[in-house]
Amino acid sequence: MFDYGQIISYQEMCAEEKTNLQRGMNFRLHGNVSVILMSRRSNAPYSDRIESDGKILIYEGHDVARNTSFVDPKLVDQPKTTASGRLTQNGLFFEAAQKYKRGEAPAEWVRVYEKIYQGIWVFNGIFRLIDAWQEHDGRRSVFKFKLEIVDAPETERGEKRDHFDLEHSRLIPSSVKLEVWRRDQGKCRICGSTDNLHFDHILPFSKGGTSLVAENIQLLCARHNLQKGSKIE
Repeated sequence: MFDYGQIISYQEMCAEEKTNLQRGMNFRLHGNVSVILMSRRSNAPYSDRIESDGKILIYEGHDVARNTSFVDPKLVDQPKTTASGRLTQNGLFFEAAQKYKRGEAPAEWVRVYEKIYQGIWVFNGIFRLIDAWQEHDGRRSVFKFKLEIVDAPETERGEKRDHFDLEHSRLIPSSVKLEVWRRDQGKCRICGSTDNLHFDHILPFSKGGTSLVAENIQLLCARHNLQKGSKIE
């Protein structure tokens, strides 16, 4: 299991999820585990956003698949069902959120990965799906999903995490991640290692730190990330 903020390759991500991830929304990929892939890069196909100082992710649903009719998917309402009436990934996540809101089921637990650069991904953490709705973006109807990061030292399977740092369980804006990655040249700022890297808050949240500026974020390898803990250097 990856740590929050851990930088991984596409191959490592697929190995962890035991499948070749080809789509962004994966409802209950392995029984009770859901996975979504996000991107907030300038060329990202969907409009995802971060709220509440990194605790909330608003994730946009996915478009109808391209077909031989050459209809632009960006002009078509995002589908809840297929032509045969089966729920799409949008529909599956939407229905799970509605069941939670009605008190009929616990919140769906979702692992979130973010693409920040070609071949470079970040594990953004474990989230609870707490709401879903449809809205009009000026051209068509789209789905929006509200996910809240889990501030708890256990996984979605109920397992205890070996290491958990509440200070790191916040989403860092994608632009900040990319700026830090380029500034630190993809290496641990202390030892220069390129293996097992994490995004680290220099000044922790509990001491007034923020995720919103690159000056408070650095790359650390796993060893130095654990050694630093919540100390101010």
